[in-house]
Amino acid sequence: MRVKLKGINTIRKLLADGSRAVYRYHRATGLPLVGEPGSAEFMASYARAEETIRARRGGETFNALIRAYTTSTEFTDKLGVATQREYKRMLTKAEPEFGGMPISALEDQRVRRDFLDWRETVAKGSGDREADNRLSAISAMLTWAVERGRLPANHIKGFKRLYHSDRSEILWLPEHITAFMGAASIEMQRALIIALHTGQRQADILLMPWSAYDGTAITLRQGKSRRNGKPGPLLNIPCTAALRRVLDGMERTSPLILTTKTGQSFKKRYFAEKWEEVSKLVGLDKVAMPSMAEPVSLHFHDLRGTAITLLSEAGCNPQQVATITGHSLKTVSVILDRYLARTRGLAEQAIFNWENSPRTTFANQLQTTASPVKARKG
Repeated sequence: MRVKLKGINTIRKLLADGSRAVYRYHRATGLPLVGEPGSAEFMASYARAEETIRARRGGETFNALIRAYTTSTEFTDKLGVATQREYKRMLTKAEPEFGGMPISALEDQRVRRDFLDWRETVAKGSGDREADNRLSAISAMLTWAVERGRLPANHIKGFKRLYHSDRSEILWLPEHITAFMGAASIEMQRALIIALHTGQRQADILLMPWSAYDGTAITLRQGKSRRNGKPGPLLNIPCTAALRRVLDGMERTSPLILTTKTGQSFKKRYFAEKWEEVSKLVGLDKVAMPSMAEPVSLHFHDLRGTAITLLSEAGCNPQQVATITGHSLKTVSVILDRYLARTRGLAEQAIFNWENSPRTTFANQLQTTASPVKARKG
């Protein structure tokens, strides 16, 4: 009986004398396989190669896999700087629990239970979102290991997440913006205006240089749109009159548009602390939304959804929204469905369009009249 073996590379070469030679190698180790397939000699060399893998894995640990992954080209060249930093942080958090685990243990599908149990422990202390993110980082590493032949499978791939967040109905209303602007420092006010009038992410706004602004528009490449080591597409965002007034009235004390009072660049954590201080001061950490049973906290990122809402309420189509926000058309459609489906402004715009369209003239003329048909007597 012939056994079909996996992981064999076959190479055929034409020799100088005109004859052809066939070479076979063990794919995972690169070791040559001697003899003809199925022969005792071939099976013995294949077994030795497989034993080499087991020996390697027996000495390799989860910690070693982390080092290999975080120094790989796929990690250093194809992931954004912020993503690299977060993955390293989360993988480091997993080391006390799994650092000494042999790689061979990751081949057992029962390891999934160990990781899920650990995630529950993390969730109790750090929350569901952090717990999910740590497991996602591990899963990304295991998928990389599978692609490199270090593991046969990623047994935690596709795990069900604990954290669910739907902020599709959480928008900054005029009264929220007014309250924030009335209590915020000039630095925080500028950040809100730029976010609201460009629809960009906090990270891109904090890194936005003066060279991106030419007096009429802002040109930038979004950091999160970077893929496979290549920068994202160039966005050209025409500035509203309000945004131009703010930018033209600012003193250029730094290469960056947004800076601290001392002219230094904002660190992510420091900016978040200052933003949260104002939000709590004016009660934006507990805001009542008509469709929400419990008060919610308004986040900086919700300004992005608010900007999309305002663009749509102003009559912009998905293609126009995409040119401002930098989303793909497919993503814009999803966002519009989530963020805009229930806004009063869009509903009012829809009825206005209805009443002023020649296509709906017949429907607009409909009205009730007294029925000319008399009721029959019993």
